[in-house]
Amino acid sequence: MGKGFFEVPVAVNEPVKEYRPGSPEREEVLATYKKMYNSTVEVPLFINGKNVKTGDTATMSCPHDHKHILGTYHKATKKNVSDAIETALKARTDWAATPWEQRAGIFLRAAELIAGPYRAKINAATMLGQSKNIYQAEIDAACELIDFLRFNVQFMTEIYAEQPESTSGAWNRLEYRPLEGFIYAITPFNFTAIAGNLPASAALMGNVVVWKPSDSQVYSAKVILDVFKEAGVPAGVINMVMGDPVMITDTVLASPDFSGLHFTGSTHVFKDIWQKIGTNIHNYKTYPRIVGETGGKDFIVAHKTANPQQVATAIARGAFEFQGQKCSAASRCYISKSIWEKVKKILIADVNSFKMGTPEDMSNFITAVIHEGSFKKLTKYIDQAKKDKNAEIVVGGNYDKSKGYFIEPTVIVTKDPKYATMCTELFGPVVTIYVFEDKDWEKTLHLVDETGEYALTGAVFSEDRYALEKAVRILENAAGNFYINDKPTGAVVGQQPFGGARASGTNDKAGSKLNLYRWVSPRMVKETFVSPTDYKYPFLG
Repeated sequence: MGKGFFEVPVAVNEPVKEYRPGSPEREEVLATYKKMYNSTVEVPLFINGKNVKTGDTATMSCPHDHKHILGTYHKATKKNVSDAIETALKARTDWAATPWEQRAGIFLRAAELIAGPYRAKINAATMLGQSKNIYQAEIDAACELIDFLRFNVQFMTEIYAEQPESTSGAWNRLEYRPLEGFIYAITPFNFTAIAGNLPASAALMGNVVVWKPSDSQVYSAKVILDVFKEAGVPAGVINMVMGDPVMITDTVLASPDFSGLHFTGSTHVFKDIWQKIGTNIHNYKTYPRIVGETGGKDFIVAHKTANPQQVATAIARGAFEFQGQKCSAASRCYISKSIWEKVKKILIADVNSFKMGTPEDMSNFITAVIHEGSFKKLTKYIDQAKKDKNAEIVVGGNYDKSKGYFIEPTVIVTKDPKYATMCTELFGPVVTIYVFEDKDWEKTLHLVDETGEYALTGAVFSEDRYALEKAVRILENAAGNFYINDKPTGAVVGQQPFGGARASGTNDKAGSKLNLYRWVSPRMVKETFVSPTDYKYPFLG
């Protein structure tokens, strides 16, 4: 077999299509949306390269049209999960031995399939199943997933190229082995790209994966799986199971071959899983890698020198794109008193101009929240704010679930910086604003840092460089992704590695080499060319 030091295509970020009226991409995705809406799909488990139907099914619906059934998915039994583990371990032998360029070729092909023939389908699936408008679907399901796949291949080659120093007498080399065992990937509803990246990034590095997508994202997860199959991911390398999350997780964590968790989801669930891993630690063959991106209570802080138009736009986009259902969404804002009235006027006008409804109507900026549970949680806080004397809803506050789970983008202004919605993660189209005195800039920065348990994203707006420097310093640990004069959402793969600390996760930075390091176990090999023949050292005389 021929050998070579192979160079992969240089990764570049996938251009975002605009979907302007009359554009071919707009017409294609609308046609695909209608076709998928008017048909139903059955999603089986996927184990050892085969579809597995259990007969125990649940339905999938559109959040914006919850009575409309998109299809059904099958739920796993404990034996199905055990089979997925067993087949993954069997597949590991050949997959771990597969040359890296062959693994790279598979996932580069997957990226091109999404960029081309699957683009409209994966976007339409995300619009239907997760209620994203076309732009939010495009930057997520298409562009970000493509970027993950392309850049991860490049990052892999950069990691493999990192080698220790050698001498004329000895050759030192590092082998970057996959972990010994299998990886458990748990993915969320809110980003199709994350659902694809968590199993794919581990598999790229030679690992085998048991993947549990969110019940609320199975519809687009099926498209991801179809892409992986067509791209050539071998049987058993990525196995998909759905169903009871506790049963699936407990079955996975009971295996002595469990070697890693790749997780995005709630802080509470992540901590519970971590605790179970700790309880089982004596049963495992290795110390499992635990990688998690969890909750956030993300902030915007605006200095008196900030541009009110820019601040209002950052809040409108940062808090309300995808109905605030981003881990990075702006959820609490601290606005200097001297600019507040201008920010307020612009923000109210912006929110009142939002159109809300089905993502099929591309003039809609806002669609529905993901399910009834989210709807009930959010409306409870909105109703409480209407009653509380130290809170005022300045725009929004209405909701209706008769057809879809629609909640108006809602802006609450509070006099209490520790008000419930300033501290609690809501994960919806609700933002709370606290107005502070201009002179209290430094005091407010400390307040931001000390409020809540999370540290995912945050943004500061100011035209005063000294004020910015103070914010960067005081808020050093308050956000893993920190933005200066920009909204706290929209991290781009290869440009802004994403992740936070504190209760927001392990900060292993998806979209960078840092994440891929977690899925390898290096082996140091030293080859001595002429071995010593006498034990005596010179100091012995």
